[in-house]
Amino acid sequence: MTSPAAGLAPDASGAASPFSPAPGAAPFPRMVAAQAIMEARTLLRNGEQLLLVLIIPVLLLVAFSLESFTSIGRARPGRVDFLVPGIIALAIMSTAFTSQAIATGFERRYGVLKRLGATPLSRAGLIAAKTVTVIGVELLQAVIIIGVGLALGWRPHATAAAAVWAIVLAAAGTAAFSGLALLMAGTLRAEATLAAANLVYLVLLGLGGVLFRLTQFPAAARGPLKLLPSGALSDGLHSLLQHHGGPPGADLAVLAVWAAVGIALAARTFRWD
Repeated sequence: MTSPAAGLAPDASGAASPFSPAPGAAPFPRMVAAQAIMEARTLLRNGEQLLLVLIIPVLLLVAFSLESFTSIGRARPGRVDFLVPGIIALAIMSTAFTSQAIATGFERRYGVLKRLGATPLSRAGLIAAKTVTVIGVELLQAVIIIGVGLALGWRPHATAAAAVWAIVLAAAGTAAFSGLALLMAGTLRAEATLAAANLVYLVLLGLGGVLFRLTQFPAAARGPLKLLPSGALSDGLHSLLQHHGGPPGADLAVLAVWAAVGIALAARTFRWD
């Protein structure tokens, strides 16, 4: 009697049968891409996350740019020029920090991270996939926010060099907020992460130079506010996109310190279950 496995053996010419099993993990880039696509689909299908990363920033941009809520299309002169860089900073914080912290916290609670860590994807691959997802969502946010800003009358005052520095600053801000998100999600319970991430989001929204100029705060508070990651990111983007500023050395240094500290602490304290 012929064995069921006999049909999987090489044929008479010695060539491997197309039906032969090929166990093993997919190449690392393919695994990361597949996981990133799944992460992006999950985020964009979640109404709360979509509200946080796309709808709220756009609504804030429109509402605070218009002269009044009834005169649609009449943007306040100069106001939209200030708001667009700040809303871009808010979008980065929404995706890299608040959304990522909440999603990761609940994934840890429900055992998703523990199970993914046991797959061929590995922890490094999972972190890479989350990073790719965050960057992809941020690019989508930037396209939408810039498009809405241009429709409202925004005219960026930026050279090509300033645009490159803005990308570098956004990358540093993403690293800083991602480190803080993983630090929070990896040490607190999911419910505590949800509350803390939303609270920090609201505080930084008001104090981070997003909707209100840092010059409107008391002089003694401006320095400390610029040391916050949101303050450094929004201040640097305002300088680059609104005031023809040069390289944002001080703001970039602040974000680099936040990124280094946040990522280092997250790596030491993160619990996967």
